[in-house]
Amino acid sequence: MTSRAANDWSEARIEALRRRYPGKFAGEEVIFGHVHPGDRIFVGTACGEPQYLMQALMRYVEAHPKAFLDAEVIHVWTLGVAPYADERFKDNFRLNSFFIGNSTRQAVGRGAADYTPIFLSQVPHLLRSGREPVDVAMIQVSPPDDHGYVSLGISVDIVKAAVEAASLVVAQVNPRMPRVHGDTFLHVEEIDYLVFHEEPLLEFEARAPDDVVQRIGRHVARLVEDGDTIQVGYGSIPNAVLTALKDKKHLGVHSELLTDGIVELIRCGAIDNSRKTLDRGKTVASFCMGKPSTYEFLHDNPSIEFRTVDYTNDPRIISAQERMTAINSALEVDLTGQTTAESVGHTFWSGIGGHADFMRGAVLSRGGKTIVALPSTAENGTISRIAPFLKEGAGATLIRGDVQYVITEYGIAYLHGKNIRERAMSLIAIAHPKFRPELVEAARQHRLIYRDQAFIPGKHGEYPEHLETRRTTRTGLSVLLRPVKISDEPLLKDFFYSLSQRSMQRRFMSERWDMPHERLQDFVVIDYTKEMVILAVVGDVDHEQVVGMGQYAINEASHTAELAFAVLDEFQNKGIGWELINFLTYLAKREGLLGFTAEVLVENRPMLHLLEKMGFDMERRNDGGVWELRMSFGDRS
Repeated sequence: MTSRAANDWSEARIEALRRRYPGKFAGEEVIFGHVHPGDRIFVGTACGEPQYLMQALMRYVEAHPKAFLDAEVIHVWTLGVAPYADERFKDNFRLNSFFIGNSTRQAVGRGAADYTPIFLSQVPHLLRSGREPVDVAMIQVSPPDDHGYVSLGISVDIVKAAVEAASLVVAQVNPRMPRVHGDTFLHVEEIDYLVFHEEPLLEFEARAPDDVVQRIGRHVARLVEDGDTIQVGYGSIPNAVLTALKDKKHLGVHSELLTDGIVELIRCGAIDNSRKTLDRGKTVASFCMGKPSTYEFLHDNPSIEFRTVDYTNDPRIISAQERMTAINSALEVDLTGQTTAESVGHTFWSGIGGHADFMRGAVLSRGGKTIVALPSTAENGTISRIAPFLKEGAGATLIRGDVQYVITEYGIAYLHGKNIRERAMSLIAIAHPKFRPELVEAARQHRLIYRDQAFIPGKHGEYPEHLETRRTTRTGLSVLLRPVKISDEPLLKDFFYSLSQRSMQRRFMSERWDMPHERLQDFVVIDYTKEMVILAVVGDVDHEQVVGMGQYAINEASHTAELAFAVLDEFQNKGIGWELINFLTYLAKREGLLGFTAEVLVENRPMLHLLEKMGFDMERRNDGGVWELRMSFGDRS
């Protein structure tokens, strides 16, 4: 609720509320006297946690330590101090959480609290069916309107199901809680006791995007298209990458979590929900974690609807949203494509949450995408998040078939439909460079890749992402010019075998048409400081096609480079060769080279003509049907 609306709640209004609902108000001693030993107590989620109510409960327990014992506290996620997990109250409470946060991780780790792994979409049914009984629900709501309805505000998720299942419902009425549209409303008659207490809502502020996150965000932005419906998961990485989507148009939101980043995209117009298949025109979420300005934005905003998680997280609902793009993070990804977002080895770290619900729903969505975005390292760069295999004891939150894209600051690995060898090479290519040698060696040992897979460690083999550029040829064809990657072997194999025999002969000046793995490695695994291979690529990340390839190898003695290139037959005469040579010339000059050398068959008039058009100072010598060319850059700009 806006701060001005909160200030409108004078003592007189509160007293009027007491007179209107006299049976709903009682002293804390009376209210907590209804809690019995062994009861299961549900506590509202995350930023919607009723802080004052929980503090009052702790005071009651301290004053009456034997009033109730062995109570079970049930919740999704606590951002507060979680006093019920304190060692002092071990005889009174035991926590059972569907998700693990910072305030409860240690308690779970030492066995003093429990974690229940479950898809969050299934929790409401678990509560309503009585399989997980709820005796007491302690929640936070907005003040009632003239019709007696309160709003669950920023936390609907499983809260509404808990209220419906509970025998006793105690609500902290907080004027700071916004009234949010959607499935958020309860009538006062559904609540047993109201405890009026105004206090700031808990806040969650994601860390400011650093260089790593910004690079990840730029890669994510390449995959998110105008008109997509997006979901963003927990954590600072997914929320921070939203800043890279500000130039998108007509995005929609169907998400479990609404964050500051989503609200910023609504404010700037990138999100308008105008192309959604379901709930068109509405931003749909289940709970919110953010700052006060975000909560104020939600208040009485008809474009925002909060629904229970058995709707927002239902894979069937998610899959019905066309072009559903799920963006989530992970703790670790292995070279086969398995990911864990819930544990670090044997240590439970977070939980399943809605991660798997959304990723599996998006896989089934027409035009949908699943994106796992994570930094390449953890623990200040000492651990690679891309590993040969998940650590022993880790839970596979997503199996190999769930993951389509993995993104680190070093690029995008597209895994869908790829075999294990291709997956491993793609993931090694986006791992942190200092960990790539050991990943290659481990992959060799476990037969994930070729036993003779070549690799160049260190800076010499580090992919120069900054050289990627998009060009439009004279015929209007848009091509991506980029250096070759170690994961490009399948693309280059298709390229070479798609060339006609004449084009192959012109490129290699031999009658050999085969291109086995051993030979392909010479083009794919290169020392970028001594040679360069530039590919002309068309198509999206998930369906790249190499239509042209240019390369040079540096002769350090003469400060020149030997030049060669080839273009697919059906893409010749479209300006691709011109763009390749222009770009290679630019790169060669940056390296301080003086010119190119090349060998061209006399009958290869197209290549000779193209080189002549470049305006090089050219010397040529005919040696048995082959032109030997020396081309000096001179003063050519």
